[in-house]
Amino acid sequence: MKLPLLAAATAGLASAASIPVEKAEAEIASVAADLIVRALPNSPDGYTPANVTCPSTRPSIRDASGISTNETEWLKVRRNATLTPMKDLLSRLNLTGFDTTSYINEHSSNISNIPNIAIAASGGGYRALTNGAGGLKAFDSRTENTTNAGQLGGLLQSATYVAGLSGGSWLVGSMFVNNFSTIGELQASEKVWRFDKSLLEGPNFDHIQIVSTVEYWKDITEEVDGKANAGFNTSFTDYWGRALSYQLVNASDDQGGPSYTWSSIALMDDFKNGQYPMPLVVADGRNPGEVIVETNSTVYEVNPWEFGSFDPSVYAFAPLEYLGSRFENGTVAENYSCVRGFDNAGFIMGSSSTLFNEFLLDINSTSIPTILKEAFTDILEDLGERNDDIAIYSPNPFSGYRDSSEAYATTKNLDVVDGGEDGENIPLHPLIQPERAVDVIFAIDSSADTDYYWPNGTSLVATYERSLEPSVANGTAFPAIPDQNTFVNLGLNSRPTFFGCDPKNISGQAPLVIYLPNSPYTYDSNFSTFKLTYSDEERDSVITNGWNVVTRANGTVDSNFPSCVACAILQRSTYRTNTSLPSICTTCFNDYCWNGTTNSTDPSTYAPSILIASSAGMKSAVDYSVILIAAAVAVFMSV
Repeated sequence: MKLPLLAAATAGLASAASIPVEKAEAEIASVAADLIVRALPNSPDGYTPANVTCPSTRPSIRDASGISTNETEWLKVRRNATLTPMKDLLSRLNLTGFDTTSYINEHSSNISNIPNIAIAASGGGYRALTNGAGGLKAFDSRTENTTNAGQLGGLLQSATYVAGLSGGSWLVGSMFVNNFSTIGELQASEKVWRFDKSLLEGPNFDHIQIVSTVEYWKDITEEVDGKANAGFNTSFTDYWGRALSYQLVNASDDQGGPSYTWSSIALMDDFKNGQYPMPLVVADGRNPGEVIVETNSTVYEVNPWEFGSFDPSVYAFAPLEYLGSRFENGTVAENYSCVRGFDNAGFIMGSSSTLFNEFLLDINSTSIPTILKEAFTDILEDLGERNDDIAIYSPNPFSGYRDSSEAYATTKNLDVVDGGEDGENIPLHPLIQPERAVDVIFAIDSSADTDYYWPNGTSLVATYERSLEPSVANGTAFPAIPDQNTFVNLGLNSRPTFFGCDPKNISGQAPLVIYLPNSPYTYDSNFSTFKLTYSDEERDSVITNGWNVVTRANGTVDSNFPSCVACAILQRSTYRTNTSLPSICTTCFNDYCWNGTTNSTDPSTYAPSILIASSAGMKSAVDYSVILIAAAVAVFMSV
């Protein structure tokens, strides 16, 4: 690699697009950062996947007719572990006239009658990471003051699944790979979540002994080269994932956690003992040569044990720990070694957030200066032509697994892109699989659907429409969702809205969805997805606003909201057990459930004002550091 050339390119672009970084104090939890402990460094050779001796039962592909045996056994532990935190949570949510503790105790012998809760954090870059973090912080009983009357602390401890996509996958991944750290710990840490320097520049941590940006990229490049030299195809996502890891993985000893794998989450004692939910990451499949990912794209999930899809195009899962192995007819052949270390945690998070072909599609609608726009377009077109703007899973574990003409079942390489490129920017797909029987989903939407980067329900519309398409629905069901204009005209994108409140009106097993759209309660949290640097003040202000989004400002906007959350959690369960909910739930469902009304006229420009306070300062919506990253990596990959 010609590092001086990289340095020159970096310096020139940085000078042309320099952005001041504002330093300010913000209120964060006073927790010692040293408490953050990572998952296990169980890759045999750092970032490079390596050959290892296969276990006595050789790894194999399974069909997607159900969830895995690992998940089934884990659920027996986890679902019972949610009983106590769920009773504590519901007892605090002011459900007058209903003894929630007695109800849970009465039905706990049949765990399938107990509410099955999931949380989903949408994509949207650092905006999604921080807004979603505010939601998880409010849902976490370990956060100070979240277990007071009316607070939602304990919802996270009561959940079975937490799913993330793109920026939401960074949030979920960082939390779980760092041993299920609290959001407050991640904010307080000097080792992660320092977003005031871009991924291009490298970390801003005193404990990492990197003397320059050039050395930072040299280290990343050597790691990616090691993977390539071992015979594995690499792409932009390898660089992208390694750079993300420096910000998201506690890297005190080995700089960005190159040895830390997603499958190691399943080996952590607390996870095995059901002490926290299952993390899921979502990505999309992309046929070679495609730029626009169609709505019927294959949706992949990564859980602690497996990588695969319930979709008919693949309908199979591979053991995550042994990705990179050469599977033939669904099994690692006797004459091949197994491979471990392919599922690097940063690579998994990067796979869910490979947005660069979307940048190419949207480049002309941005306010990037013309000279940089032209250069950026050339870079991205070059990446697209070489198929370097995707994550390459090679060898494709599903190739030849079953008799199918589907591209994903026949190609040597599996191409994976950002999970929101099919329009489903909230990772709902794995949570609506009938085998998982989820009752209620708290869907945190940080999407940038409107001109000013606010959501308008597009993701819910996409999931609903997909559930109506027989060729891809595959047994999934979803509540009816109105069009995007209705979301804006009726204000459904500016406050929590419940969908699917009455299961009698739904065909199939569909969850109740609590839609929690990003909205300016205390801060203008509508940063562009292209913004890749955040001061601590910006980061923490968006997190605080996200907390207010999911709690309705701790119930100050609506004092009934905590009760309404309890009603939503219990609705499917009480329907199964033929139990009547109290009268407050009738009020809640009248207030928060979409009642089928539509208004599809073209809305005026959606530009909401701060609801509670106006202390936030002006901010820049576009950050050119994404250009710098693409340029730097393009230099690496072309010289």
